[in-house]
Amino acid sequence: MSDAVSHPLWALPPVDDPELGEAVETAVGVFRELQEALATAGATDPAVWSTVGALLGDARDLLAAYAVQEEERVVGRWPEVPGRSQALVPPVFIDQRDLDSVRGRVTFGNFYLGRNDAVHGGTLPLVFDEVLGFLANEGRSPARTAYLHVDYRAITPVGVELVLTGRIEREEGRKRFVRGELWHGDTLTAELTGLFIALRPGQA
Repeated sequence: MSDAVSHPLWALPPVDDPELGEAVETAVGVFRELQEALATAGATDPAVWSTVGALLGDARDLLAAYAVQEEERVVGRWPEVPGRSQALVPPVFIDQRDLDSVRGRVTFGNFYLGRNDAVHGGTLPLVFDEVLGFLANEGRSPARTAYLHVDYRAITPVGVELVLTGRIEREEGRKRFVRGELWHGDTLTAELTGLFIALRPGQA
């Protein structure tokens, strides 16, 4: 199966322009690399940081000139690539997916470091919500996150490939109960239970 994750029904539709998609994905990929370089940098020369600030300021000013409303934006609207071409969540490579379950791989770079080679705990609900949110909307009416409960079972390491699984446990009316697990080899590092609520007509 493709690495792509189909977009949920409530999300903005994909942009139908492959050339633009490739350019956006390249830019976002460089931005992710910048995040990693920033997180691991040990430069002590103030001039280095001044230069970095100036370069980033130029990029900011270039993009700021094209600011538009949400419906017209392009970042995050490429479901055919892992991470949707947005830099908030590390890309999850999907190996298996159906209407009720998903299995994929994710690697957290040092940008997501908490301390002592462990992934920052707040990052895990973010990744679970990204993947299980897609699953809760796959082939169903639009839904939103009601709650996520994460149990941290072991250290989630930075810089190694992890396996993420998720499934729809049951549906009760508008309620969609989900469960997710994150594995480092044979070690369960985190598990999640959550609830997504289907929107009423007219809700967004």
